[in-house]
Amino acid sequence: MLYPSTTPIPQLQTIEAHLKSNNNYSGKSAQEIRAAAAESARQLPVLDGVKIEQIVTEPFCGEWVRAEGGFLQYSTWPLTPENKVILYFHGGGFVSGSCAIYRDFAARISAASGIAVLTAEYRLAPEFCYPAANEDCLAAYRWLLAQGVSAGNIVVSGDSVGATLALMTLITLRDQGEELPAGVCLLSPHADLIHLDGESYDSRAGIDPTGSREANQRMLEEYMGDYAGEWPALLSPLRLDFRGLPPLFIQAGDHEVLLSDAERLAEQARAAGNTAVLEIWENMWCGFQLLVALLPEAQQAIVNMGTFIKRRLLLDVSQE
Repeated sequence: MLYPSTTPIPQLQTIEAHLKSNNNYSGKSAQEIRAAAAESARQLPVLDGVKIEQIVTEPFCGEWVRAEGGFLQYSTWPLTPENKVILYFHGGGFVSGSCAIYRDFAARISAASGIAVLTAEYRLAPEFCYPAANEDCLAAYRWLLAQGVSAGNIVVSGDSVGATLALMTLITLRDQGEELPAGVCLLSPHADLIHLDGESYDSRAGIDPTGSREANQRMLEEYMGDYAGEWPALLSPLRLDFRGLPPLFIQAGDHEVLLSDAERLAEQARAAGNTAVLEIWENMWCGFQLLVALLPEAQQAIVNMGTFIKRRLLLDVSQE
């Protein structure tokens, strides 16, 4: 489904120019990329009344985020099988991103769904290469189960490479015969990190202010480091079997180079007998949802995401 843009074009052009300047990482170190991402996050307005609780344990580190007025009865401690949880894997090209940078975004997802968000603090490249991030995301999910939360009360979500990590986590869990969550939200997923062959890598190359084939190639090389041998098939979820996965909710912008990845992912999921909702947002790019304080499109996208989560976790949406 295509959602029309409502933000005036001059305003979009100003935002896109800023994003293009800030996302030019050519020649920059991982530390410089991380500092720029943190500074960009600091410039955005944040929600009031947000409750934060950091989790530092072995083998998982992360952060609980609860928006004021959320269903706090679903996020009491100690956790129980009845707790409802959104497990979130942040984006950042494997080299940046953190719980702190994504705190406000997690709070807005919590506000839209009424559910506490647990953001995973996975290890970053190039200090920690494959499979560090994959292992940490699996550990976060298994930690929730170990705390007593039922798999059917969890929705896994992520943006950009975080969405890819969410998808890879589900495939790994399924292949190992473990319990799967109730659903997954994928925002601008990289469906194939190895081949980078989606049509939109070329057709959107001149209008995407946040991504490119070259940038994604560097991202993958940073994550793989000096990995020897053939790269694991798990890095190309699009080439894998999707049977038995939980319902997918996918969002992408029609100006992003990852558009074809989102479209092919939805098609393959449906062909495998899965439920897959695909939303394409006019004039938007990868991670536009993070600009929720500025863009009405991002606000509506998060509302839609919250509705999907509530339906998967069997919460009442009859009043919406």
